[in-house]
Amino acid sequence: MQARPRAAGFQSRHILSHYRFGDGGRVPFELHATGISFQTIDLVGKQLDMLRELVPQAKRFAALVNPNFVYADAVITSARAGAASIGLPIDILQAGTVPEIDAAFAKLAEKPGNALLISPDPFFTGRRTQIATLAARHAIPTIYDLREFTESGGLMSYGPSFANVYQQVGIYTGRILKGEKPSDLPVQRPTKFELVVNLTTARAIGITVPDKLIALADEVIE
Repeated sequence: MQARPRAAGFQSRHILSHYRFGDGGRVPFELHATGISFQTIDLVGKQLDMLRELVPQAKRFAALVNPNFVYADAVITSARAGAASIGLPIDILQAGTVPEIDAAFAKLAEKPGNALLISPDPFFTGRRTQIATLAARHAIPTIYDLREFTESGGLMSYGPSFANVYQQVGIYTGRILKGEKPSDLPVQRPTKFELVVNLTTARAIGITVPDKLIALADEVIE
């Protein structure tokens, strides 16, 4: 079967709501696409600040990173810089498979006093129930980048608001339907971020969430 040729002047238009883009500029390579980036690497330092606020008694940080993720090096650089600004050491644990996630948590459990950051990564998001369960089992205070983790039993998350992202996508859709070219619209980043705290998990692992964090939280899961 032969594919039918496109009509002259036809343009495929795409709006990407999960497009990871380096610097928020225009879409490269003349693609007829635009969208909202979910890039959260820049938030790693802020997430570590919140983690320190949550557990000021923590002796050191750890960050779980997928070495197969395209932005792994950037995540590690941001994590080390964020930890250094707070004055705490940080261990980089790598896991790119399900067994390696189990092994990373087993290693963390051997050294009490750690607080953990789960780096932004689609693989980790897909394994959020496993990760949240392991963090609770070993009583490791952990922060994540998406609310889906806290909804799955994770302790705390700070990252883009999905509702806000979809609103931005809707605005772009309207502009394109009115005739603007997707390739002329810069890929945007989220404009609203949300802090979600799971008090049920906090109580289960013996963590008292400071009133300051509860007051800042966009949602508290009880």
